[in-house]
Amino acid sequence: MPCVVSDPTDRRRRPSGWHRLIGETRESLSMALDSVVSHKLRSGLTLLGIMIGVFSIIVVMTVLRVLDTNAQESLSELGPHTFRVKRTPPFFFSSSKERRKVRAREPITWRQCREVIRRAKLPISIGVEEGFTNGTVRSEFAETNPDISLRGVTPEVFPARVWDLEDGRPIQDADVDSSRLVCVLSNGLAKKLFPHSEAVGDRITFDGLAYRVIGVLEKKGQMGGDEDSFVAVPISTGLQRYSNPWVSLGIVVQAAGEELYEETVEEVRGIMRVLRRTPLGEADDFEIVSNDSLMEQFREVTFAVRAGVSVISSVALLAAGIGIMNIMLISVTERTKEIGVRRAIGARKRMILTQFIVEAVILCLLGGIVGVVLGVSTGNILSFFFKTPVVLPFDWVAYGLGICTLVGVVFGAYPAFKAANIDPIDALRYE
Repeated sequence: MPCVVSDPTDRRRRPSGWHRLIGETRESLSMALDSVVSHKLRSGLTLLGIMIGVFSIIVVMTVLRVLDTNAQESLSELGPHTFRVKRTPPFFFSSSKERRKVRAREPITWRQCREVIRRAKLPISIGVEEGFTNGTVRSEFAETNPDISLRGVTPEVFPARVWDLEDGRPIQDADVDSSRLVCVLSNGLAKKLFPHSEAVGDRITFDGLAYRVIGVLEKKGQMGGDEDSFVAVPISTGLQRYSNPWVSLGIVVQAAGEELYEETVEEVRGIMRVLRRTPLGEADDFEIVSNDSLMEQFREVTFAVRAGVSVISSVALLAAGIGIMNIMLISVTERTKEIGVRRAIGARKRMILTQFIVEAVILCLLGGIVGVVLGVSTGNILSFFFKTPVVLPFDWVAYGLGICTLVGVVFGAYPAFKAANIDPIDALRYE
């Protein structure tokens, strides 16, 4: 009798383990989808918890990403290689004791500003500024709300803050030396006060005092600020009218370039410490603020929000995972006979295990995808108000869907293990 030797290379007769695994996975995926579709209401209620958890993460992260994008434009109010010296920081995140200590600092005086200008050698320009008060501005055509800021500035502030003129001229040294009653208007304010005529050459009144308009800035709106709603006057004019012991001026310093920026900061810091008689070893009793430091403080605030939302969303996802485990256990009980039939016709434990884990993962991913779509759509509503590009936080979308997959695997593992270990004989007898 001839001996037949099978050819190990004949893949048509003996499919490889890789092809067999692909086939089993495809079959498990098909059966899992059929189960999800055949129980629409139950599946919908199950994925609702996952959807809420992912939605809460994605909507907050999208909003924060929109705010971050807008803040990069909004807080970048200084030109390149420029920093400010102020008595207090722009934001307070410390304890009440620290805040009282900061507020008790001595003001930065006009004399100190002039000494910094005289002694500093590295900066290409040093300007002085201060927001003196808020009030109502009037022209012969219109009147504003009492929230318009009056700022005193020197000529060097214009390039340092990237204030470009749309019309007229900026404040000049002669205006400061003579304390002239002239002003430069922000673009939005000029349009409001002079809706049908040119502002330059006309007059406005602020706090009962008349100023001649010599210039109008180009539009530069900012988030939550007054960068398009202020009046700029010579610093000497503002000091004459609003000077008091509590007025603290700000110094705007423009370095010669990136390579000299840190040296310029240290030079100005050293001069300020000498002028303010800060003891050796003690911290500065003033603040040095740049665009980068403002963004860093902004991100410190949003980090706390991210952490809080992550904790709350984790609790929601945990509850949703427990719900999925419960539903999957019910599904195993309902389909006991089906499992018995599959085992009887040759299905391995691995195939049953894969089927139920895939079903749990599909439920989680469906909920996650819906949560991502709703979260991104809702979060980007804010971008329309700020007129910023639509934001899609790819990293958080990936994290959200990855977490959904992990929840499906973890909370679907026990029901799948239970289904895979049902005795086929008992399963066939189950009614």
